[in-house]
Amino acid sequence: MAEYRLGLQLHGHADDVRGICVCGDAGIATSSRDRTVKFWTRNPEKESEYVLSKTLAGHSSFVGPLAWIPPSDRFPEGGIVSGGMDTFVFLWDLQKGEVVETMKGHNSQVTGLAVDTNGDIISSSMDCTVRRWRNGNAIEVWEAHKVAVQTVLKLPTGELFTGSSDSTIKLWKGRTCLQTFSGHADTVRCLASMPGLGILSASHDSTIKLWALTGQPLLDMIGHSSLVYSVDAHSSGLIASGSEDRSLKIWKDGVCIQSIEHPGCIWDAKFLGNGDIVTACSDGTTRIWTADSNRFCSDEELAAYTDLISQYTISRKTVGGLKLMDLPGVEALQVPGNSDGQTLIVREGDNGVAYSWNSAELKWDKIGEVVDGPGDAAEGQVHDGVRYDFVFNVDIGDGEPIRKLPYNRSDDPYTVADKWLLKENLPLTYRQQVVEFILQNSGQNNFVPDPSFRDPYTGANAYVPGQPSSSNGNAPKPTFKHIPKSGTLSFETAQFDGILKKVTEFNARLSSDSEQKQLSLCEAEMSRLPAIVKVLKETSFYHTSKLADADMALLVKILKAWPPQMMFPVIDFLRMFVLHPDGAALLLKTIETGDDILLETFRKAVAPPAQPANLLTVLKAVTNLFDNSCLHQWLRIHCAEIIDSLSNCKSSFSKNAHLAYATLLLNYAVLSIESKDEQSQAQILSAALEIVEDDTQDFDSKYRALVAIGSLMLKGLVKSLALDLDVKSVASSAKSSMDTKVAEVGGDIELLTR
Repeated sequence: MAEYRLGLQLHGHADDVRGICVCGDAGIATSSRDRTVKFWTRNPEKESEYVLSKTLAGHSSFVGPLAWIPPSDRFPEGGIVSGGMDTFVFLWDLQKGEVVETMKGHNSQVTGLAVDTNGDIISSSMDCTVRRWRNGNAIEVWEAHKVAVQTVLKLPTGELFTGSSDSTIKLWKGRTCLQTFSGHADTVRCLASMPGLGILSASHDSTIKLWALTGQPLLDMIGHSSLVYSVDAHSSGLIASGSEDRSLKIWKDGVCIQSIEHPGCIWDAKFLGNGDIVTACSDGTTRIWTADSNRFCSDEELAAYTDLISQYTISRKTVGGLKLMDLPGVEALQVPGNSDGQTLIVREGDNGVAYSWNSAELKWDKIGEVVDGPGDAAEGQVHDGVRYDFVFNVDIGDGEPIRKLPYNRSDDPYTVADKWLLKENLPLTYRQQVVEFILQNSGQNNFVPDPSFRDPYTGANAYVPGQPSSSNGNAPKPTFKHIPKSGTLSFETAQFDGILKKVTEFNARLSSDSEQKQLSLCEAEMSRLPAIVKVLKETSFYHTSKLADADMALLVKILKAWPPQMMFPVIDFLRMFVLHPDGAALLLKTIETGDDILLETFRKAVAPPAQPANLLTVLKAVTNLFDNSCLHQWLRIHCAEIIDSLSNCKSSFSKNAHLAYATLLLNYAVLSIESKDEQSQAQILSAALEIVEDDTQDFDSKYRALVAIGSLMLKGLVKSLALDLDVKSVASSAKSSMDTKVAEVGGDIELLTR
């Protein structure tokens, strides 16, 4: 098939383009966070182009879903239905450019719209309801899901479907649910018709599914690396999807045949009748992509777009914890250094390269490319390929999935909160809680807001925690701020170059020792390691990339043969290997054949005299096992031995090892609650209490141990045991901590003791 290329860019919105509505042959409507709807019509002088025809302004907050009403006696040029964050549904007369019906009734953001064959308007909302409107009045209202309804789809054949944050799709006849489709692991964000086959669903679990109208899943499309916001189908059989990962993906028979990068997330994607694809991007631009060479944009415009993507990619890239765009260019090497050995990092293309000043020869010597190392990982976290100071897990309750909230200390928390709420389709009434959450969890208790700040959506001043708020929002306050813990944590960043360098060094040492030469790897085996690293680095392709039995066999060989003092880089390699689905499966396969290399490696690493490097890497490796459910049974079976052995080694722990140990206990708490294993819960509780009661522990380690304790008390079977172990005094002590997070989770636990 011919590849899609850029055809046209529609500039006009002042903020994110959120929704697209293909209005038959009349034109295209787009909605935006700038509170407007714009209508674009074909350029009479050039059919392949669109020009701005009308701007419809009336919403008081960002506009999302749109629907088209074909021309009629009432609407000679057609009508447009729009729904917004302001909870209103508007019906616009396109000829007049005016609102002719205002539908008021939802008490939260409108998320989906459909027009029935009889002209009724159907809307869905974050308030969990679906409403049917006739002549501006709600004639039917029902609670469609227990949590937010994200999308609604009405087929010409009469079926009505809704998708929700509860991960399900429901089929309705009137107000009666005929069937529930279950299969997604996260929010169902968008539904679309696949003529002749069924319906498509896009989800925050990064997948797209095709369903028969009977509810039978027919096909999974896996390729996006982040939340999928939109999906649409064309009569040719092609499917288009847009995602937070900034890609438009085009699918044929379940296979992604093309991926087109954008300079921002894609909120919506729709096919035109001629097969072209329209995308709504967070950079405020609507773009049309075409496979017809007659409609391609000029070479100059394509080159400008390619450069835009390149600049955007560079602006987001970090090296060694530094923003690539903040680094000086190579021209900085023209300036002599101040002292021998002075280090300078410069930007060379898409990389950061380190140089050292050689005062004897008066020149800069190249050291090498800068990579993110273990120290960088400790200073921040990675979300969607970008490093942030913090990536918070936000549990908004009511059965909603955990949301990721990235934040840098240099960011304005109010701006971050606004953008995050809009991205997650959450009401702006939650803004106060999000700002307070950010400030508390980033340790910015003394943050002073800019007095000149004005909320771009409400015009109000910034909310200041601890002061009365002007908001009329009535979002429910959670009973507990930090418990129970949902999901597990992992150590996902690795300095692969450093790992390979150390393995190469140790292998050379073994090779040069006549007594240990037989333990070394041959050249072919050593060359295989960089190939494995290449697969492990490309995390966005974990759903399609493969690891081989031979890769696992190579790791097993090294782990079994090499002496303890040389194990730590290989254990670190294993830590990243098990994060790959194939790696976890291969490890389980090896264990099930009777060769429990995992237990053997663990015992070897903790055997006295235990080396700090081995302890740190094995702690992180075991913690990462929780990431794949296929290894949970192994973790349950060996829980007692793992915790006992590590507890006995604590005197040899480094600071990072203490944090990794607390993380391991937190993961074990989550797993033991899930399996209702009271014996394991008691052991984990005891180990976590030891951490909290140790005055030498840092705040992060104490915080994770306290979350484990609180979660076990709230959702586990050991609350009475915790009370017997005087957890009340532990909570009281934590509440007086100088660290906000520790103090808050101490308050959570104290509530449980009452």
